[in-house]
This record gives sequence, structure tokens and C-alpha cells, in this order.
Amino acid sequence: MTRPVIRIVAAVVLDERDRLLVVRKRGTTAFMQPGGKIEPGEQPIEALVREVREELGVGFAPSEAEELGHHSAPAANEPGHSVDAWLYLVSLDGEPRPQAEIAETTWIDLHAPGDIELAPLTRDTVLALVRDRVS
Repeated sequence: MTRPVIRIVAAVVLDERDRLLVVRKRGTTAFMQPGGKIEPGEQPIEALVREVREELGVGFAPSEAEELGHHSAPAANEPGHSVDAWLYLVSLDGEPRPQAEIAETTWIDLHAPGDIELAPLTRDTVLALVRDRVS
């Protein structure tokens, strides 16, 4: 039996020390990339602009976003579902602050993320992608 699929878009954000920004949504335990569901009729980059503004209160230049591909993973917060994710490397135009459903933001070391719980997409895909880029 195949899992129901949730189409999402996610921002991969690095700081000047090559740490990765992750967020935790209210009422959840796993940290993940900022982003969210793609609305009907929305292009992935349009959804990402909207989601980053809603969740972090900042923006980025869509023309400078670098597509990192299309990836799948088990969903962190919807048991029995998987996510079909478009990933984009973006540079934020300000200091991210938790907004909307975001309870917490933190920056993690790519090689030693610590003992926080990471969503499967972050843990199994994003960290490897970004490590390859900055090494």
C-alpha cells in the first residue's frame, strides 16, 4: 500500500558559519526546513516565498534561489504519509523570527546537529545535500 503524498516546498538556509536553519512547528517535536504545502495552482517557488514570509517574517529573492531538486521522505508530522518536496537554497533578507505556526527556530551544525529530533527529509536528505556543497 502506498502512503498518501503531501506536496511541499522547503527552504535550505545557511548562515555565515555554514549552519543550517531548522524550525519546529507548534505542537510537534521534529525540526525541519521552513516551508510548507504547495497550494493548488501555485508554483513551488511561489509557495516558498509565501511560506517563508508567513513562518519567518522575512523574504528572499526568488530569482536567486537555487533549486536543489525534488525529494521524497516519510512525513514527520503526518503518520503514514510521505512528503514530495522541492528544495531550494535561499539567502534570507533579514533575521528569521518564529511566526504563525512556528514555535522555535535554531541553527544546527551540518556535521554535528546535536541531539534534537530532525524530520526524515532533513536528517536523510538535506544534511547530505548541504554537506556536499560546503565541503
